[in-house]
Amino acid sequence: MKLKENERIDDLEYKNLKIIQNESGFCFGIDSVLLSDYAKGIKKDSRVVDIGTGTGIISILLCAKTSLEKIYGVEIQEDVSEMAKRSVILNDLQTRIEIINSDINNIFEHLEKHKFDVVVTNPPYKKTDTGLTNIEEKKLISRHEVKCTLEDVIKNASTLLKDLGEFYMVHRAERLVDIMCLLRKYKLEPKNIRFVHPKADDKPNLILIRAVRNAKEFLKIDKPLVVYREDGEYTDEILEIYNKKRV
Repeated sequence: MKLKENERIDDLEYKNLKIIQNESGFCFGIDSVLLSDYAKGIKKDSRVVDIGTGTGIISILLCAKTSLEKIYGVEIQEDVSEMAKRSVILNDLQTRIEIINSDINNIFEHLEKHKFDVVVTNPPYKKTDTGLTNIEEKKLISRHEVKCTLEDVIKNASTLLKDLGEFYMVHRAERLVDIMCLLRKYKLEPKNIRFVHPKADDKPNLILIRAVRNAKEFLKIDKPLVVYREDGEYTDEILEIYNKKRV
């Protein structure tokens, strides 16, 4: 496959999957990999929406990890969505992944309301008035709530889901209060939270959340996920998520 300027093909080291990334843009991180592993509720024949798919990493991994029927990756940036489409072709996943270039607030021009079993998202983490602003537009849009807010994501996710459909999100731990308030506001009942710690003695910097539309109240705190051992190597659980063995 012919690549554009600054593009490269990365081996995902999982079932021969590959992905196209642009070195000058936003490249996927461990948060997307963790979310793809956390979304355990995706069953055979599930119809899924991936909000803010970016280069398509979560959609591609979920096709390998689950028996989902179809996943729709929604991405507002035209050039990034085009790159994701080429990654779909590269992995011969055209029958299972459809990339939609759209603002999430216009998504119902493309997808029906209350027809999906699962929504997953790794949205921009920072409000527009917080954190360091990256001068590159692609990175700015990926990291800050420039094109969509946290409320936009949660509101539209709820409208996409069937009753008792599942919502999975990875986000910054510091946004937990905002997230919980918005989930309840839009009838997504938080059911599981897992805190992600860089090392065992560090404070959590990420959270993985599962919520269910119109479900009863009951929240379970999952055991913490620790990324690194004290020696700086990945923990056994992270190696398992990456499908790797300790050397």
